[in-house]
Amino acid sequence: MSGPERTLDAAAELFAVHGVGGVGMGEIARAAGCSRATLYRYFADRRELHLAFVHREARRVGAEVAAETAGVADPAERLTTAVLASVRRVRAAPALHAWFGAGDAATTAQLAQSSAVIEALGLSLTDDEEAARWLVRVIVSLLTVPGRDDADEKALVERFVVPGIRRARR
Repeated sequence: MSGPERTLDAAAELFAVHGVGGVGMGEIARAAGCSRATLYRYFADRRELHLAFVHREARRVGAEVAAETAGVADPAERLTTAVLASVRRVRAAPALHAWFGAGDAATTAQLAQSSAVIEALGLSLTDDEEAARWLVRVIVSLLTVPGRDDADEKALVERFVVPGIRRARR
């Protein structure tokens, strides 16, 4: 495993325990078994490390969701399944779920709105760029302010998200 990947793995463990905002570059360097100087060769600053982590994990989750939805023929059902699978997979990964706590949600929202990788994941669900950005906001919202339960979230996605995306395609 490369130094940057090992560093992102170490950061993931720390994020899961301390939250994103509670982890400094020095702590990540120690956990990765490298010096701060080496860490800064991999990532110019904390924001770059955060972006690298989010991009890596977004690609992983995106690939898993794509595999899960590949056999779903109905577009509305595929969209519902993809949104809910994305939310479920993030919640199941402590290092990812940490990004949506009260102290870290603002950082997450800013990254989600400025990331081409995250936007590309939205575009994998719709070919409308504006709708893709909105989908990312919906997923971030569900992760930040969850529904009452899985059935409630599914009902919200089916009632509000799917019709909005379908209208955007016209």
